[in-house]
Amino acid sequence: MKKRRPRAWRGAVVNPLVSSRGIALLMVLWVLMILMVIVLSFSYLTRTEALGTLAFRNSVTKEFMAEAGIQRAVMEVIYRNQNRTLPPVEGQEVWRLDASPHTIQTETGHYTVSVIDESGKVDINKTPELILKNILLNRGLKEEDADTIVDSIQDWRDPDDLHRLHGAESDYYMSLKNPYKARNADFETMEELLLVKGVTAELLYGGGGKGLIDIFTINAKTGKINLNAAPREVLMAIPGMTAELADALITNRSAQPALGVQEILGGTYAAISKYADVMETQVFTVESAGYQGSDKAGYGIRATIMLEANNKIKYLYYKSPVTGIEAGHAGDL
Repeated sequence: MKKRRPRAWRGAVVNPLVSSRGIALLMVLWVLMILMVIVLSFSYLTRTEALGTLAFRNSVTKEFMAEAGIQRAVMEVIYRNQNRTLPPVEGQEVWRLDASPHTIQTETGHYTVSVIDESGKVDINKTPELILKNILLNRGLKEEDADTIVDSIQDWRDPDDLHRLHGAESDYYMSLKNPYKARNADFETMEELLLVKGVTAELLYGGGGKGLIDIFTINAKTGKINLNAAPREVLMAIPGMTAELADALITNRSAQPALGVQEILGGTYAAISKYADVMETQVFTVESAGYQGSDKAGYGIRATIMLEANNKIKYLYYKSPVTGIEAGHAGDL
């Protein structure tokens, strides 16, 4: 039998120099890999911080744009108070107080602002129950749900603990997981409606569109609605009002010269005048949205202001930011 020859590697001698070079190469590769990870991480963090800084700057710019809209509206309210009885001059017309939007361009963006006299809204402390219910029905609520909310609103602000057929008083609210009592007095804020049985956040804030907070108010201090300031959804809640009459009233506001509401309403004026009239308050809601460049997403601010003696302005309400303020475009000023 032939003897097997031993394999060559069994007797091979490893060169220490070659071994150390291989280890050094591996270490260099590991160091390079670690450095690459560090560089990439640093680059990513730098880019993230740069984008975050840019987004913050744009957000601040939009906020200042929206605030500029609030201040422009304050100026226009004062200007209107001083010049509304004068003949209109082209380019110097006073702003309408019916939430008509105005878009003002700047070098870096624009803001859209609107003003509405609070008398054009539905005062939840004064307005008849029928109009409150019509508002809710026109928003698509079922009749039983509308009855629950209307009766509960009345129960919330009346001084007793007797609840209406569909309403709720302190006994109901005290049975909730987080109990509280009915106020038994007038509403002090619009957000207080969230405590009333049947009212949801989506119903109050609109869930992307207009909500009750855009239609209801606590500042009108009258049970009647101002026909020259009310938006269409409020006009349509007035008993006897039709879509044609509502559209005619809104169109008439920009006419020169404007007709009287009695001429527009004709034979229906007597019935409608029980719930509506032509008057103004000195309290206004201003909504402003600021935009940077061509961005479609804006920064919204809502404020309620009161015009006092000597054209002094008092803020009754201020919220920033506000979502759901839709930008209308009435043309650049």
